[in-house]
Amino acid sequence: MTMFPVTSRAPRPVVGTHGERGGHAAMTAVVETPTPALRRTYSRWTALVVLCAGTLMTILDGNIVTVAMPAIQSDLGFSGPGLAWVVNAYLIPFGGLLLLVGRLGDLVGRKRMFAAGLAVFTAASVLCGVATSQGALIAARALQGVGGAMTAAVVLGMLVALFPEPRAQARAIAVFSAVGAAGGALGTFLGGALTQALNWHWIFLINLPIGIVALLAAIRVLDAEDGEGLGRGADYPGAALVTGALMLTVYVIVGSGDHAVTTTLLLALLALALFTAFTVRQARAVRPLLRLRLFGSRLLSGANAVQILMIATMYGFQFLGALYVQRVLGFGELLTGTAFLPAPIVIGVLMLGLSARTIGRFGPYRVLLAGLVLIVAGMALLSRAPAEGSYAADVLPPLLLLSVGFAAAMPALTGLAMSGAREEDAGLASGLFNTTQVVGGSLGLAVLSVLAASRTDGLLAGGAEVISATAEGYQAAFRVGTGIALGALALAAVVLRSRVGAER
Repeated sequence: MTMFPVTSRAPRPVVGTHGERGGHAAMTAVVETPTPALRRTYSRWTALVVLCAGTLMTILDGNIVTVAMPAIQSDLGFSGPGLAWVVNAYLIPFGGLLLLVGRLGDLVGRKRMFAAGLAVFTAASVLCGVATSQGALIAARALQGVGGAMTAAVVLGMLVALFPEPRAQARAIAVFSAVGAAGGALGTFLGGALTQALNWHWIFLINLPIGIVALLAAIRVLDAEDGEGLGRGADYPGAALVTGALMLTVYVIVGSGDHAVTTTLLLALLALALFTAFTVRQARAVRPLLRLRLFGSRLLSGANAVQILMIATMYGFQFLGALYVQRVLGFGELLTGTAFLPAPIVIGVLMLGLSARTIGRFGPYRVLLAGLVLIVAGMALLSRAPAEGSYAADVLPPLLLLSVGFAAAMPALTGLAMSGAREEDAGLASGLFNTTQVVGGSLGLAVLSVLAASRTDGLLAGGAEVISATAEGYQAAFRVGTGIALGALALAAVVLRSRVGAER
């Protein structure tokens, strides 16, 4: 299927000077008119561009702060633990609200929810950019998380509805995944470039023109839909339970390094109790927020579980890899961003050029396994990066392996997950899939960061040199990341194995 409209040619007789048709005086003109089906093809690919643009803005912002953190800390006077809340304040509402706004999107219309999310996110970005105190920045980041959740929760459901045919859907998912994956790595580059060339405020202010254009395009291009209507209900008690549970879960994960073990366990038990109460509520509610039948799909449940482990690995690599390049190799902000620039290029080229065709030929299950194998190999190679290492020998090769692996695995995993949901559950399935991304990213960031810091502190206490101790801390974290990636591979091989017969 082409991304551009193809016209159909139809001859039309021209009336002669005497008002007569035909004859030797008549001429035949060829007029190009797009057929309705081809106009629809063009419009839905245009809609995909709009969805990708809106998503790219939120994904960029989730990663763009990484390189700018030292500048933000210096300017606003954040402590070490306090600085983490520049990231956490975004992640907690983003992860906690995805299921609720996904369901609300089904009720009020996904276009309305997507456009409203863009507006909230853009306004919040301006507030972040003009923030002059710690409290103002953290509050604005939390509002960004709300807007990000509103857009992210419905976008996959809109994509699946736009492209119901398997081949076209695989191609659309490849494009969308390429934008998402490349956007994450591109955010690291832009964060370094904007911070060094201007200042950290511009990593947020850059969203204003992008957000305005994306919002206007969404209003004009995306098809309006009425949704089921708020009268159908969103099970607000259930929404309160699951939102509280998800926010508390993300809080426990991202704050685990700052709390005592007893406090962390108590908060984790409270989150588990809220999840249990939510599950009981959904089993008994007349109009449940999350239909429990979703988890009866082996594809949907298995793909989400695999994603948690895979994203934990990739997010941990992205965050700690940037710190290794800065703190061990001594790269500046702009050079650090440039060092990670091959990732979005490789991911974008592979996803757009090969992903859909590869999945169409070999099936998503086999492509997913191949991608996970490459991710394992990349993390294993990175775990050997020494204190006296170099970018060309110790960072670039694993970076390329991880990029190729992610480019193969992510579209295949997305397709498997969304194929396990019914049309009426697309919004919820989309919200659930995005929720597990946030949980996985938070888990990877928390676990691997704590491991790296603990190992480094232990070595420093024993008298080790700073650079050597820091490098060994990152090595320990990357080894654990390798184990997490192996877990994702094993889980995918076992749980999603039932797809093999269907793909042959």
